[in-house]
Amino acid sequence: MREHLVFLLSAPLASFGGYAGHERRGSGPVPMRSAVLGLVGAALGIDRIDAESQAALRAYSVAVQSFHRSTPLRDYHTVQTVPTAKVKRPSTRSRALARAGRDANTVITIRDYRCDVLIGAAVWGDGRWTLDDLADRLRRPRFPLYLGRKSCPLANPLNPEVVTAETPVEALARIGIPQWLRPEGWSEQDRSQYLVHSDPVDGFHPPPSSERVPGEPLDRRNWTFGECAVWHLGERRSDPGSPA
Repeated sequence: MREHLVFLLSAPLASFGGYAGHERRGSGPVPMRSAVLGLVGAALGIDRIDAESQAALRAYSVAVQSFHRSTPLRDYHTVQTVPTAKVKRPSTRSRALARAGRDANTVITIRDYRCDVLIGAAVWGDGRWTLDDLADRLRRPRFPLYLGRKSCPLANPLNPEVVTAETPVEALARIGIPQWLRPEGWSEQDRSQYLVHSDPVDGFHPPPSSERVPGEPLDRRNWTFGECAVWHLGERRSDPGSPA
C-alpha cells in the first residue's frame, strides 16, 4: 500500500499535446505525464526557468483516467511565415514581416482540442514536497491552472485528497465526482469503462498493453520532451476518444 494524491480535472475545453510539428498540434484524450507535472509545478509556483525545481518534479509518478468520453474539436489558424533566406536574424517578428514584404508566406495550421473532459489524476512518490504539501498548493495555486493552453481554464476546484491504495487504479476509484459535474445519464460504472494511463508502478509486472509517448519533461525553457513508458491498466471497454 502507498499514498497517492488524487484530484479531478474538468474543463469545457482542453488540449493534451503529443508529437507535434509546426503545422499540426494534436491532442490525445488524456493528459500525459508532462502535463500533470506541469500543472502541479504551476500550483507550487515553479517558474519554467527554475531547472532545479522542474527536475525535482520528475521524482513523482503519474496516472490518469478519463471518466467519460470527451469530444474532439479542431481549430484552424492562418499564420504568416518569413522565409529565412529573405530575412536573417530579425530582432522581432514584426520587423521580420516588414522586411519580408510580399515574400511572406501564409500557411494554415491545425490545433486539436478535447471538449467536456472529466479526468481523474493520481500522483505518488517521494520527492522534495510531501503529497500533503502538493495537495495544499493545488487548493491554493500560486500560478493560474489550465489544461494544456491558457485558453483552457478549469471548470471546478481540483479537490485534492491523499488516499492510501495498493495501485493507482484503486486510488483513482476514490475520487469523488460532484453531482453538478456528472454528464447526463452518468453512473459510477462509467468511470471503470476506460483504461488507466499510468507511469510504471514499482513492485508490479508490466501489463500486456503499454506504449511510449513524448511525456517526459526534459527542459521546460526550450520545450524539449523525452519519451516515457505508459502502462495501460484496467479492462479495455471503451476509448474516450471514440464512440463507445
